[in-house]
Amino acid sequence: MGEIEHKYLEINGLKLHAAAIGDVSSPPVVFLHGFPEIWYSWRHQMTALAGAGFRAIAPDYRGYGLSDPPPQPENATYADLVADLLALFDSLSLPKAFLIAKDFGARVAYLFALIHPEKVSGIITLGIPYLPLSPVNFLDLLPEGFYISRWQKPGRAEADFGRFDNKTVVRNIYILFSRSEIPIADENQEIMDMVDLSTSLPPWLTEEDLANYGSLYENSGFQTALKVPYRSLFEEFNITNMNVDAPALLIMGEKDYFLKFPGMEDYTKAEQAKMFVPKLETVFVPEGSHFVQEQFPEQVNKLIIDFLSKHS
Repeated sequence: MGEIEHKYLEINGLKLHAAAIGDVSSPPVVFLHGFPEIWYSWRHQMTALAGAGFRAIAPDYRGYGLSDPPPQPENATYADLVADLLALFDSLSLPKAFLIAKDFGARVAYLFALIHPEKVSGIITLGIPYLPLSPVNFLDLLPEGFYISRWQKPGRAEADFGRFDNKTVVRNIYILFSRSEIPIADENQEIMDMVDLSTSLPPWLTEEDLANYGSLYENSGFQTALKVPYRSLFEEFNITNMNVDAPALLIMGEKDYFLKFPGMEDYTKAEQAKMFVPKLETVFVPEGSHFVQEQFPEQVNKLIIDFLSKHS
């Protein structure tokens, strides 16, 4: 099986980092991370999939982790990430692949499947289901201290994050996002201040893991990450067919805070996304948080490998 290898690909004028493991002749699986994650958040899945006979590839998006930032991070878009993914397929000579996406990576995966359906063998998303491209305006339905509302405002999140090193920022977000409640700050409180510095890490995240995240963000910082996804929620796409025909699986932690977003628990549990993704299956992981793939890797790996084997 070998070790995880790291390479830099010339993609749309940038050097983008990708981690990979598995035989190049094996069925390819491309992982798309969320925030504050990067390729490293898939470490448990990559080795398991390679051992099961798949080729696992996990890029860092432009402006994330070890990948180059775009020249103007404030102008980054979802469309850029979709174009980068297509170029990655071309660079690695992938005619078709499975996509496994976490958090906002779900939007990247489904956009790619809508635009390039012939290149997608199947889709697995974790933490976020398929959502129509015209987003529900959560900002109007939640208090001003809602973390996305705060991070949408240019300058405020930068000032909040800037008080701490990268490791502490990632630590605080991991702690907040691993809870079952939506992070909502008080009126005169910043998001970073919602976590006391004495609060312990979740038991499934080690200090070594945190140090790795902190060091990997040294290259990129958080400028691009704040633009995509948080300041790109209302990006428009010239897509008329919203239906995805590929087989799909949603893996959702039962204690994922995203289920507390207005309407999301009913939408997810009633599998309303099947209106758009008719071949969708949904699995809930008891006690699972927003980081279910790091929290319960063996359970999630089995779900993933079973799905891939079924549809390979």
